[in-house]
Amino acid sequence: MNIVFFTQRVEVVESYGERRDCADQRISGFISACGFIPVPLPNNCELLGELFSQIRPVGIILTGGNSLVRYGGDAPERDAMDEGLIDIAIQKRIPLYGFCRGMQSILSYFGNELLNVENHVAVRHVVLERGESYEVNSFHNQACIRLKEGSGLRVRAISSEGIIEAVSHECFPILGTMWHPERERMFSERDMTRVKELFCSG
Repeated sequence: MNIVFFTQRVEVVESYGERRDCADQRISGFISACGFIPVPLPNNCELLGELFSQIRPVGIILTGGNSLVRYGGDAPERDAMDEGLIDIAIQKRIPLYGFCRGMQSILSYFGNELLNVENHVAVRHVVLERGESYEVNSFHNQACIRLKEGSGLRVRAISSEGIIEAVSHECFPILGTMWHPERERMFSERDMTRVKELFCSG
């Protein structure tokens, strides 16, 4: 089966004393539109070994939501989950795609620093990728402007302000974008093709 695992954000509900895993329904819609079966993951690293011993997904998606704890976030279980999934993706050579916070997790995992940025929440802007420019959405407070030398990542797309908007790994099937593919009014063929090609490479 063409199963794709995807992560969920953590919502803290103080009045109930609950920490809830949840995801925008459009995420599963996007994965399905790409031709895969979406399966959400709980933010529980203890289950990862058993999950991956029973199911071999064709891909993993690290989704948006929740800043990393080192940049002011309040979901350490999510940081641990993303790190664990990147470990597994590398060990088992499972293609992995991260968007927004997911790309930030990829950047951080490979030793890159993030900076606080302004005017990148709920806006649209143009990015440049391999000589082609196109418009994307933006919903992030942190970003990277320079990759650490030797991190293994390379820039795929960049904004006019010099903010890195997409990356890929030189050796592993790992890709990140700062925009949300599921938040387009109509899913972009470019985004769907990107994910299909990545997950079919595994």
